Amino acid sequence: MPNMQLSCTFRFAASHFLTKYHGKCENLHGHNYKIIVTIEGPVKEDGMVLDFKLLKEAVNKNVIDLLDHSHLNDTLDNPSAENLAVWIWDKIKDHLPLKKIAVYETDDYLAEYDGN
Repeated sequence: MPNMQLSCTFRFAASHFLTKYHGKCENLHGHNYKIIVTIEGPVKEDGMVLDFKLLKEAVNKNVIDLLDHSHLNDTLDNPSAENLAVWIWDKIKDHLPLKKIAVYETDDYLAEYDGN
């Protein structure tokens, strides 16, 4: 069976400020974040790499439920989009065959992480 990638989009709202930045973003502000979690693996006999329901459950339990309507500085020292992408990867890497994490602070600005 072929290898294939699956992606699922999640959204959450959170506040933060950047502790190592000098400019407007060092002040408290918030975002409506969008993250896209991409996994990769072989298509199994059931025709799926992984049931989307299981993907959603893993990300909701280990990421969204912790971050939604939170203050990200309580979780990360310097919660930039880049650092948030690494944090998310680390929270779910043992639960899913990850390929890539994309973290959107806005529709136009994102950070992507592939574990390297």
